[in-house]
Amino acid sequence: MAERGAHLTTAAPAEDRPSIFEVLAQDSLMSAVKPALLHAVKILATSNPARYGILWRRFDEIYAVLDVLLQHHFLSRTSASFSENFYGLKRVGDDGTRAAHLGLRRRQHWRSLFLLALLPYLHTKLEKVLARQRDEDDFSIRLPQSFMQKLYRAFLAAYPFVCMAWDGWVFCQQLLYVFGKTRTHSPLLWLAGVKLSYLTANDIHGLDLKPSGPALSPNQSFGEKFQRLVSTAVGGVAVSLSTSLSIGVFFLQFLEWWYSSENQSTVKSLTSLPTPPPPLHLHSQETSHTHIKVCPLCRKVRNNDTALATSGYVFCYKCIYVYVKANHRCPLTGYPSGLQHLIKIYTPDG
Repeated sequence: MAERGAHLTTAAPAEDRPSIFEVLAQDSLMSAVKPALLHAVKILATSNPARYGILWRRFDEIYAVLDVLLQHHFLSRTSASFSENFYGLKRVGDDGTRAAHLGLRRRQHWRSLFLLALLPYLHTKLEKVLARQRDEDDFSIRLPQSFMQKLYRAFLAAYPFVCMAWDGWVFCQQLLYVFGKTRTHSPLLWLAGVKLSYLTANDIHGLDLKPSGPALSPNQSFGEKFQRLVSTAVGGVAVSLSTSLSIGVFFLQFLEWWYSSENQSTVKSLTSLPTPPPPLHLHSQETSHTHIKVCPLCRKVRNNDTALATSGYVFCYKCIYVYVKANHRCPLTGYPSGLQHLIKIYTPDG
């Protein structure tokens, strides 16, 4: 039995093909980096919403830009993504003879960059837009629909089945890869027109000897000098991140476990916010009872009063539910908030 199952953990020498565990490990590496950075930004935004709140609100865009720069650097210099290079892998075309330090061919490079960095960003934004639209539909009255509205609702209904079909494709691709029936373990690699292979001794030697780029000369134009400086800066950041990650992989995995759903109670106790002071208008004697009942979002008399635990302010349930679901923060204080912080207020008169 051991001999029959040996092909699951070792690559065939003739094919120089990584095992399924190696390719799945490099896939999970970048998925562990993003949650760790997200929680670090959340802690910064909690400590100082005025200064670091923009990082929390624009985290997806900032992360996408950094991911594009990082992946572009590694694809250009090592023919691999950041996580693939970390595990000693490279991307090769159908011929498989191109040296790693030469980078991918132009078409394969831009396909890989789009599928590695831009496609996950678009998927994240689409998920948030669809979630917000579903919440708005829950509180809206369905009137006679136009053709575009019917088309949108059809897409909304079909989207879960599209995701299920994609997950099934990924699973089948990985299963076929285990048994050696396909050269790629992921549909994204198939779409990019590449496959994964081990770095050879010649590849490692070429990467060590590869120059950082031509030196600056007075004859170069301003655009060439600027491009050279940006390339050097991005390369320095990428190398520093790679070195730091080599030391801190265990720390990143620990953060992923620490901020998992099983430890949310511990996280809430560590990141609990001080109770904010009451609104100034509550101390005014001439403030009417009707004014106190006004929702800060819709500016109307509150309906179905709901308090936000992170700030203490009271809103209409519909207003604050939709806002927190979309923005993950208090609309007045900027404190990071979630749906679990919504508290229904009951009055003695019912």
